[in-house]
Amino acid sequence: MAVILDGKAIAKEIRESLKKEVEELKKEKGVVPGLAVVLVGENPASQVYVKNKVKACEELGIKSISHRIPEATTEEVLLKLIQDLNSDSAVHGILVQLPLPKHINTQKVMDEIMPEKDVDGFHPVNLGRLMMGEAVFPPCTPHGIMEILKRSGAKLAGAEAVVVGRSNAFRENLWLLCFFRKMQQLQFAIQKQKILEK
Repeated sequence: MAVILDGKAIAKEIRESLKKEVEELKKEKGVVPGLAVVLVGENPASQVYVKNKVKACEELGIKSISHRIPEATTEEVLLKLIQDLNSDSAVHGILVQLPLPKHINTQKVMDEIMPEKDVDGFHPVNLGRLMMGEAVFPPCTPHGIMEILKRSGAKLAGAEAVVVGRSNAFRENLWLLCFFRKMQQLQFAIQKQKILEK
């Protein structure tokens, strides 16, 4: 029997809880959490993602620090910006919106972010922690899926799952495999978006 999971209701519940946590952090320790988001270029989808992240920060009382830089920005300039954000005590998390322009080495950029500020979980140290089941910042999409399942009361032990998506990124498969590690079998159906439209 199919069960429809209400992700919007769960997201609302999580946001209300996080808002309280942020308020307590401000009140008890005088700390205002700060998230720096870096967008290189004018990718329309990336602009929407960044806009939504900024809006979510505002709703939760988190300080949002946006850095929108031109697509022609050199890798060296981007790496220097990340170094500056690493050393900024008002920045507790750094998120570099992907994809980056082709002339920039994405992995080099991910490696430059301090692991304790790498909220996407892309740094090799954080990937290693994830593999050990000790993730500090688990990748948001698989973590979100697991949180929806958990809060919906889904029993995962021994279950089978099919993951359908348009991304062929090996990392996403790896992350999902790690998060679904309690299941006996995980099948991946990574296909083009057009399959989902049929």
